[in-house]
Amino acid sequence: MAGDTASASTPEARPEIGVLALQGDVREHLSALRAAGASPRPVRRPEELAAVAGLVIPGGESTTISKLAVAFGLLEPLRARVAEGLPVYGSCAGMIMLADKILDPRSGQETVGGIDMIVRRNAFGRQNESFEAAVEVAGVPGGPVHGVFIRAPWVESRGAGAEALAAFQGHPVAVRQGNLLATAFHPELTGDHRVHGLFVAMVRAAGR
Repeated sequence: MAGDTASASTPEARPEIGVLALQGDVREHLSALRAAGASPRPVRRPEELAAVAGLVIPGGESTTISKLAVAFGLLEPLRARVAEGLPVYGSCAGMIMLADKILDPRSGQETVGGIDMIVRRNAFGRQNESFEAAVEVAGVPGGPVHGVFIRAPWVESRGAGAEALAAFQGHPVAVRQGNLLATAFHPELTGDHRVHGLFVAMVRAAGR
């Protein structure tokens, strides 16, 4: 299943997709994007952000990513590109960064925003309560996705424009709004690249 997207790709069809490389599981997302048919690259500066057709905000520590985005001069350019329609995928901490509001933000924590939702940080528990579960994700064919939940958030509430693609224990854990995609779990850690394949398809569609 993991290789289906990559086998259908051609080199000339590989969109340039960045991974916000400030903190978190950057290398795993780069690898997953490559396997899903993209040409990935790390993004740390505004000029690198300006050059990509899509962006992944990885899992990690959302407060740290927020503060580093400000320090590297990336937060406002990120918000501007999201407003312009840049496709962005956020996993775990990336989901928090794409939320318009955080239910329990830490002091000084900001988000990029773009998805009309309120998220709860560490909703499923702390590090020692991490778990794995099968999750059915709308738009991802081939059966359930293996979800790795590590200090994962969930969507506490969402507006009409935010579509829930998957839920676990009654809470949305995958959401899409326009060109923005977010998951509470980490598909980059599983070797199953179908969620990344969905995002690569979103980037291709946005570039037409």
